[in-house]
Amino acid sequence: MREFVVFGTGSQVPTRTRNHNGYLLRWDGEGLLFDPGEGTQRQMIYAGVSAGQITRICLTHVHGDHCYGLPGVLSRMALDGVAHPVDLHYPASGEEVVKALVSVSSPGIDLRLHPHAEAGPIAPGLEVRPLHHRIETYGYRLVELDGRTLLPEKLATSGISGPDVGRLQREGKLGGVNLEDVSVPRPGQRFAFVMDTAPCAGAEELADGADMLVAESTFDDDEAELAAQYRHLTAGQAGALAAAGGVGLLVLTHFSSRYVDVGPLEEQARAQAGGTVVQAANDFDRIGFPKRRRQSA
Repeated sequence: MREFVVFGTGSQVPTRTRNHNGYLLRWDGEGLLFDPGEGTQRQMIYAGVSAGQITRICLTHVHGDHCYGLPGVLSRMALDGVAHPVDLHYPASGEEVVKALVSVSSPGIDLRLHPHAEAGPIAPGLEVRPLHHRIETYGYRLVELDGRTLLPEKLATSGISGPDVGRLQREGKLGGVNLEDVSVPRPGQRFAFVMDTAPCAGAEELADGADMLVAESTFDDDEAELAAQYRHLTAGQAGALAAAGGVGLLVLTHFSSRYVDVGPLEEQARAQAGGTVVQAANDFDRIGFPKRRRQSA
C-alpha cells in the first residue's frame, strides 16, 4: 500500500484547525515519518496511525515546527514496544539539537542516527538534495526502480505458466523467450518532499518527474517579498515547481497561520501548475498515491 497521511499542515504557529507539521508516507512495507512537529504523537492517535508503523524518520531541518514532536513519537514507540530498527535521518549541522531531543525521549527502541551533509543517496531508494533556507535544510526523494509488467496473453502464447513465470522474471530468459517479449516497461514511482526553502536547484531536482510532490506553501503570491526574506515558497512558486518537474500530484502544506482559508493559495498554485493536479492538504487527510504513469512499449 502507498498512502500519504497528514498529521499537521501549519507552519511556525499552529491554529485551532492546523497542527504543526507531521506526515507519514506508507510505502509498501515501510512507514516514513517526515518532520514531526509538536503534537505529532496526539495527531497520530486521531489519524488512526500506530507508532509501530514507523520504520524511518526524516527531518528536513531542526526548526522547532519540524522536529519538536520527535521525543513524543520516540517515547510512544518505546511504550508500545516497537522491536524493529528505526532509522533517523537529519542534516549533520543539526546533530546537537537532534541528540538533545533524543536524550529526553524514553529509551528502549533500536534508534539508528544517520546525519547527512551533502546531496545523494542515504538509504536504498532514498536520496536528499540541499534546499535554500535560513539553516541547513534538505528535501527528500524516494524512487522506485523501473520494472516490467507481464502481459498474460503473451505469456499464454509463449506457453509460460506457473513457477516458470517467476523463473523468467528472475533470469530474464527462459528457453527462447526473453522477458521483454512478454512484458512492457513499468516506470518506477517517485515521491518528493520539499519543505522550507526559497526556489532553488535542489528543489527542482527533487520535483523532477515526481508522481507526488509534497511542498510547502507558506505564503500567498502577494507576500512574495516576505517569502523571499524568510526563504519560503509562495503558492504560485510551488505550482511552478511542480509544472517544471512534470509532477503528477502536488500536495500543498505548511501554511502560515494568517490564512484561515487556504483555498486562494490552492488556486494560485493551480494557476502555475500546468497539467499537475493540485490539492491543499488538511490535517488528517489520507491521500492515495497516484496511479502509475501510462506504460510505454
